[in-house]
Amino acid sequence: MWRLCRRSRTICLSLTFITIFLYLLLMLTSLSIYHPPCDTLLPTRTHIVKDLAHTNNTSVGIRSLPVPSNGYIQRHSSFKDVKRTTKDHVPTFPDKGLSAEGGKKFSAQRSSKDGYGVNKTKSLESDLSKLKALFDHPLYNMIGPTINQEDWLLKVKPKIKATEESSQIWVSTSQEDYEDAHWNSKGNNHPPWLRFHLGISRWQLYPHHNNNMEPLIKQLATLRIISAVQKSGGTQLKLVMSFPNYGQAMFKPMKQERYEETNYNLYYFSDFERHNAEIAAFHLDRILGYRRIPPVVGRLVDVIKEIKDVTTDRKLARTFFNSPVGNACFYGQCSYYCSTEHAVCGRPRKLEGSMAVMLPDLTLAARRTWRSPWRRSYSRSKLAKWETEPDYCSTVRRTPPYDKGTRLVDFIDMVILDFLMSRFLMCNMDRHHYETFEKFGNNTFLLHLDNGRAFGRHSKDEPSILAPLEQCCRIRRSTWLRLRLLSSSQYRLSDVMRASLSHDPLHKVAPLLSEPHLAALDRRLKTVLQTVSHCMKKQQEDSTREEVLYDDMDHLRETVSPSS
Repeated sequence: MWRLCRRSRTICLSLTFITIFLYLLLMLTSLSIYHPPCDTLLPTRTHIVKDLAHTNNTSVGIRSLPVPSNGYIQRHSSFKDVKRTTKDHVPTFPDKGLSAEGGKKFSAQRSSKDGYGVNKTKSLESDLSKLKALFDHPLYNMIGPTINQEDWLLKVKPKIKATEESSQIWVSTSQEDYEDAHWNSKGNNHPPWLRFHLGISRWQLYPHHNNNMEPLIKQLATLRIISAVQKSGGTQLKLVMSFPNYGQAMFKPMKQERYEETNYNLYYFSDFERHNAEIAAFHLDRILGYRRIPPVVGRLVDVIKEIKDVTTDRKLARTFFNSPVGNACFYGQCSYYCSTEHAVCGRPRKLEGSMAVMLPDLTLAARRTWRSPWRRSYSRSKLAKWETEPDYCSTVRRTPPYDKGTRLVDFIDMVILDFLMSRFLMCNMDRHHYETFEKFGNNTFLLHLDNGRAFGRHSKDEPSILAPLEQCCRIRRSTWLRLRLLSSSQYRLSDVMRASLSHDPLHKVAPLLSEPHLAALDRRLKTVLQTVSHCMKKQQEDSTREEVLYDDMDHLRETVSPSS
């Protein structure tokens, strides 16, 4: 027994010595192999920022970075933050000791050094000169039809006996927040909104040379708001703002960023109404020489001070809340997008929106609503007649009010405007109706209202919007000439549009239309002119067809000499 224990202990000691020997041998072997130092792998966001820090802060270095796939960007939300930082050219470099404010200063200094800021300023100055030259062009200064007394929408009561002169002065009742107004029949003390109403005629909302436009736009953008209530009806949130001078404006709040495009899969009225589209539509309508959209301007509104604190709308007041990050929000009540999921929020209280001057009250100037002959069927399976009948326009031409007067070419003008703006994806689906002032009957212009769904996609053109032009092959001569003018390099549409939008107060925040949208205007204008050229070619081949150009410049022949 004793021998067995001694033998076991000898075996254990031997195994222990062998194990120690092998361990020492392994250590010596591992030390003889060279290991380079290892850096700790940085997270995705830190790694990209580190790469940016080694690009010497040049735009070339930033553009040279590899762009991850869409799937990678969706999986790593942190990359979006870095991408946005590089896009704004205000990156933060902790190793350089630059704060965000310092980054802005550095970016501004670099811009001034490399000439980018100077070139941008020169480009805008060039565009502004083009806009001035365009509005000075004879096509925008033609003598219009004579305006008789019955051609004005509203009239001021004529002056009567001197003893009754005091009764001709309108004196406001004393109301809190409203100004004491003393308006007479001469009009020299009327507020800009009232002068706008009194200037509406049978042919246009305002004249080309209008001294009232600047003060009207300024008051829409700056005048104190004393009341805000939700407008009844409509599919999305709109507010009616009141001013101390008894004027009112329609406010449409910002609901999405300017660079966002309409979702391809949205159906009919599901698209957002964009505040910048309302502003851009007014400027485009004016550049085209129509003057059929009421003046619109952008404005930053305080959600609390200028909406919540002054509203008398209880339903609206109940929808205000603070977001988790402290922004003031509200959502109102409407058919679409009026819920906490689609709330309108300030940053933290400032909210962008469009301010459109209100047209005269319906009790003073009634409007008539007309159904569009080229409206959609609003069916997922059934097409409208104009989509299946090639000669559909012949039927329209025999139908009042399109059988005489200027109604058809007025409608074509609106179609061209809608196509240039790409008013909602897959055609101008919400332009199923249009309005005119009832007083003027059928012989008047069409009101181009509610353009919030315009400029939805710059990468998609919808040719079916031009179906009325293609099928009827009819257009005003003055419209055609102005379109040709805007297609030339001297008056390029995108350039004059950029210049016109630069006058809006919100341009200081960010351009109201992105460059792809401006480029799309030139592309679509070319399509319109090609459509007219195709119509002219068909008319030349078939002399029995009606002339393509409707001559609305006959009245000029009696007033302009042949040499002119």
